Amino acid sequence: MIRPMSLQAHELSCRRGDRLLFENLSFQINPGELLLVEGHNGCGKTTLLKTLVSLRQPDSGYVSWQQQAIGQWGDEYRAQLLWLGHLNGIKLDLSAIENLTIACALQGLQVSGQDVMQALDRMGLYGYEELPVRFLSQGQKRRTALAFLVLNQTPLWVLDEPFTALDVKAVDFLQGVIGQHVEQGGMVILTTHQQVDLTSGSINRLRLAA
Repeated sequence: MIRPMSLQAHELSCRRGDRLLFENLSFQINPGELLLVEGHNGCGKTTLLKTLVSLRQPDSGYVSWQQQAIGQWGDEYRAQLLWLGHLNGIKLDLSAIENLTIACALQGLQVSGQDVMQALDRMGLYGYEELPVRFLSQGQKRRTALAFLVLNQTPLWVLDEPFTALDVKAVDFLQGVIGQHVEQGGMVILTTHQQVDLTSGSINRLRLAA
């Protein structure tokens, strides 16, 4: 039997020290949906996202993928998602080309050198591809990390503040990449403090109020 592809949170509760961030939180995201996680600073948005990608354990409740707890999937679950947190997850001594090539190899993506160059170009890094990332601006470092989205084929994207440090042109392009992923049946969970077109109108919203 083919299980329906969806991510579900089942009565999740998480604490930071003695402080309860949220409790009894349940929701589901299906193919072709975007979920915007909202709330003030410190309410637990990043904690929730890390719990969804199995980087931390909830204090109670559990997360399931295709109706099976993610702990039972192991590496197979992580291979089906893309996680982008506050840290860019790139090696400063390597170039943008090298970072993106390694990221694709770790994900098992078969991409050519031309594919990598085109992805970096589309993210506005033309002319900077071969420089060690440490010499790039914060916005360019962020775009180096985000270039992976152009090539990524995993169904679930979990993005924590993806628009941070980006200029208007890069924000518009990234919105298009995320929107296309959703239109093609992908799932996106994200947080952002910025007002962008992608997070307006009729979308799924989850507000943390702790």
